[in-house]
Amino acid sequence: MDVRDGVERILGERPSDDMPVGQWLAERNLGLVPIADPASFSWPGYWLARAGDENVLMYGSPSGPVDRELPGPIDEGWVIARLDLEYVRPSDPGSGVVEAILVAPEAEAQLHRVQSAVAVAGRGLEGDRYGEGRGTFGGGVGYELTVVDADALDELGIEWERARRNVVTRGIELQALVGKRFRIGGVECIGRRLAEPCAHLERVEGKGLMRPLVHRAGIRADILSGGTIAVGDAIL
Repeated sequence: MDVRDGVERILGERPSDDMPVGQWLAERNLGLVPIADPASFSWPGYWLARAGDENVLMYGSPSGPVDRELPGPIDEGWVIARLDLEYVRPSDPGSGVVEAILVAPEAEAQLHRVQSAVAVAGRGLEGDRYGEGRGTFGGGVGYELTVVDADALDELGIEWERARRNVVTRGIELQALVGKRFRIGGVECIGRRLAEPCAHLERVEGKGLMRPLVHRAGIRADILSGGTIAVGDAIL
């Protein structure tokens, strides 16, 4: 079920029809939390209910519909919540440089360094599992390119290959690029959301990575115009 209408009524803005709602919210440090028993749920704030084929904006404790009658019993419900209550995204990215480029031919294969790679708009890097449609994850946006900060990995003592990101940078504040267009050399990209670590990363690369990499594992981006990315390229 598409919850775009309900999200727009709470946040005052709406994701495009080709953008998965969950990924659009993640770009804003938000997520949809399903309610276990929405029919009896009370919340002194706004939440979304699905009744039949309609999304209904709910409010209050006890909760009721804000501006329309419920068309029937409530089947599902969601609260829009911050992913991390304390996280504040930096606002000034500055500029930086490409320190390394890493690709893997298949999902879960070991990453290896290359001096340059062709970035294909709408796909990813040639020679990389995501650019060739063989990555572990997919669907929606933010799977074409991953970018991580060298200083963060070095400070944590994590080898660059173990982070499983495509482009390792230095000098630029990557988190400030979420939701913004930027260039790596002559390749135009757009930052989609943080590339947060997950259980899959630890399964492939070993334990001890997830906790230290929270908010420090880089960003997910898409390629808007293609070209070649090379070590030493400026990031603006």
